[in-house]
Amino acid sequence: MDCLIVDDEPLAREGIFGYVKQVDFLLAAGEASDAVEALGILNQRKIDLMFLDIQMPKMNGLDLLKSIADPPLVILTTAYPSFALEGYQLNVLDYLLKPITFQRFLKAVSKAKKQFDLLYPFPEQMAEESHIFIKTEGRIERIGFDELLFLESMQNYVHFHTSRGKFTTLTTLKNVIRQLPDDQFLHVHKSFVVRKEKIITIDGNVLQIGTHRIPISRSRFDFVVDELLKGKLLK
Repeated sequence: MDCLIVDDEPLAREGIFGYVKQVDFLLAAGEASDAVEALGILNQRKIDLMFLDIQMPKMNGLDLLKSIADPPLVILTTAYPSFALEGYQLNVLDYLLKPITFQRFLKAVSKAKKQFDLLYPFPEQMAEESHIFIKTEGRIERIGFDELLFLESMQNYVHFHTSRGKFTTLTTLKNVIRQLPDDQFLHVHKSFVVRKEKIITIDGNVLQIGTHRIPISRSRFDFVVDELLKGKLLK
């Protein structure tokens, strides 16, 4: 599980980072000292679990959580137990009171792992699969990864644009991303995921796939270009 550690205290971030390194199913994917920095990271990459402090400058952790449309799993970390009730009303998984012991940390992340496995039961196997099944217009359709051009999110629906045409299913883009191999697909905009090998042109902040023009969000632009070029640009 890719983890984001959000806390304005460097020692607190360091402590959680040390705990994360000791758990084999966790990976420290980023850290942020405030809510604004955390939002930037959440917009750039997939995060499965967020360790979120409550008392922070600019925006507190609970307000950050309220501002995220589709948040990852969240474990609150704070020195103030009075916020526990409001945290649970926002569907956080657990509440860790500072100073946090490793035993208590392990109990919380084990709960997170169980919830993650319930939500996304086959994340490891999907990387080895060559297709995905979706429900569309009353039938089940097999979509091969090799025929996918790009995905487009429209509120609670995702459009699968393929070489055979467009298929629409009721789900979230975040849920689909978890079932796609990371080495073949790239999240370029909050509403778009593209198959890397289908891109024929990068024109400013727009990708060309066949006759389709896909926007790259400003916050993801540098990451997307680096991922696509991989240092292979001839000058």
